[in-house]
Amino acid sequence: MCQKIHVTIWNEFYHEKNNARVASLYPDGLHKAIADGIAADDLDIRLASLDEPECGLTDAVLEQTDVLIWWGHCRHADVPDEIVRKVHRKVLEGMGLLVLHSGHFSKIFKSLMGTNCSLRWREAGERERVWNIDPAHPITQGIGDYFELPHVEMYGERFDIPSDGHVVFISWYEGGEVFRSGVTFERGYGKIFYFSPGHETYPIYRDANVLRVLGNAVRWARPLIRREHICPKVEALEEIRSEDPAATARAGVVQSL
Repeated sequence: MCQKIHVTIWNEFYHEKNNARVASLYPDGLHKAIADGIAADDLDIRLASLDEPECGLTDAVLEQTDVLIWWGHCRHADVPDEIVRKVHRKVLEGMGLLVLHSGHFSKIFKSLMGTNCSLRWREAGERERVWNIDPAHPITQGIGDYFELPHVEMYGERFDIPSDGHVVFISWYEGGEVFRSGVTFERGYGKIFYFSPGHETYPIYRDANVLRVLGNAVRWARPLIRREHICPKVEALEEIRSEDPAATARAGVVQSL
């Protein structure tokens, strides 16, 4: 029997409570729609949101989380820096992280990328064609050459992310822009996947292809190792016979004193 992957889906859970359109699409929250859409026997899924104590990301929750999915938009600044530091550390130690849509501007994504993570955007309800440019990658399995979303918020280049990202999806928009819409990174022992489709006023998290990508990404990002990052002083494995000029110089300084 396969060991379950423990997934925590984090959502601001703000628009659903304050916007009638979003509430009609996601009455129980974007995070619940994603959870229902990717549910499988090998996944153990829990939900967390901003207004819970410690943003729902307590030490116990993070310790039990193999992959964290992050959706944020207008309340990035309300996430305490201490929570960001804890999540950052867990990623370096091996926890997987999926950052969705407007989470590109979240504190956690920017801290892990070390860049501004800015982009161009437009909300005009236009069509998006998501091209699968790495059909051999685990995240793209079951996706054809491309899939289309009828109405989306446009995200366009230049996307200010590090050059070490591996691009698996590129999107074209009806208005003419293109965007690196699916990009993977590695930080420490952790795997990160950024995926742009997912604006809150469109039913994108009901789309079968989007949900397949997210399910694939969870399995790809699961930890292969969980290990604390430390900087230990270690003893030599073998005898060191080389003369250290610096040690001799230091000894001479001591004798002269």
